[in-house]
Amino acid sequence: MKPDTSRLAFDRLVPAPSERTVTLLGATGSIGKSTIDLLMRERERFRVEAVSANTNAAALGALARELGARFAVVGDPACYRDLKSALSGSGITAAAGESGLIEAAERPAEWVIGAITGAAGLEPALAAIERGATLALANKECLVCAGGLFMRRAAAAGATVLPVDSEHNALFQAMSAGRREDVRRVILTASGGPFRTWTAAAIAAASPEQALKHPNWSMGPKVTIDSATLMNKGLEVIEAHHLFALAPDEIDILVHPQSIVHGLVEFRDGSLIAQLGSPDMRIPIAHCLAWPQRINGPAPRLDLAKAATLSFEAPDFERFPALGLARRALEAGGGAPTVLNAANEVAVAEFLDRKLDFLGIAALVEATLEAASQRGMTREPQTVEEALAVDHDSRLLARGLLPEIAAKAS
Repeated sequence: MKPDTSRLAFDRLVPAPSERTVTLLGATGSIGKSTIDLLMRERERFRVEAVSANTNAAALGALARELGARFAVVGDPACYRDLKSALSGSGITAAAGESGLIEAAERPAEWVIGAITGAAGLEPALAAIERGATLALANKECLVCAGGLFMRRAAAAGATVLPVDSEHNALFQAMSAGRREDVRRVILTASGGPFRTWTAAAIAAASPEQALKHPNWSMGPKVTIDSATLMNKGLEVIEAHHLFALAPDEIDILVHPQSIVHGLVEFRDGSLIAQLGSPDMRIPIAHCLAWPQRINGPAPRLDLAKAATLSFEAPDFERFPALGLARRALEAGGGAPTVLNAANEVAVAEFLDRKLDFLGIAALVEATLEAASQRGMTREPQTVEEALAVDHDSRLLARGLLPEIAAKAS
């Protein structure tokens, strides 16, 4: 077991202030909307410092007014004028672009919710941790593309990283049952997605509409497709490696179709501690918002008698090759996870655009990983700029390989 170099806190349980200031980066996405629902229910406990969105200036302006934010930023500079108009007369400061997102992260909020999707969320998240803030992280790219660098920066700045993702939040809660050094392994659970019981032939012919029908969770299209391929679980293995300083062989996966057990931690004495809850993202978000205390949550209460049966099965690496690709990228280390993530984003977008079939997603990712390794692109990024360069070059490489992979599939 590696020493714990992360800033995930288990024992530093200090009293929460009567009012906590919060900045919400990514306010109009699914995580942002769930966070806002919780903030609106606890108005006396939280004050909103800043909010951001990518392009939806009108919705962001309305949210900023409703939440009483002091600062609002839209990621797309072309939408700045619309945001200014939406905030006219409110006294709320408007900004735009990457510099505006970084300024939002640097403003004096104790808690920052990092829910910007994609590589655009990396720099603002770093800005938050480098001033020592507590970051509730819901952005995979920070850890998949630059996990080692990101967690080292957090530790150096004395920042605390809280995992918002339901599985990692479950591990965080379960780890509180013992000492970090007594953890033997962790288990991430996967619903199995819409194709869990499908044959390999049926999966090969799956359409975007079928892949978007997740049985349990309501998520954006990219994450939903990742759940269908099980790439989401592979990315979560990489995240867990960085968040909890775990070796690859200390992270296991179980398919659990009911999505009630979100994560388990095994301790050296044989105890297995699990976190359970309804499949509602407001549960892990509420945990992060109030940590180390708890707040009332609106998620449906879990009725185990009604659930009746909880089942588990091993993942099928043959029908879902993306999961194996993610493990291989983690074991290879360096920039391989960055390449994996970038190629997967390209592949998912092409599948949704019907330019690539379902099996072509994993095929394109595998081809990109192999080509990137041959070209020396998988060295460990030492700076954010290097990580973003690997991400950029990997996307170009994947797009260049696309015609070949699409032709093989057809």
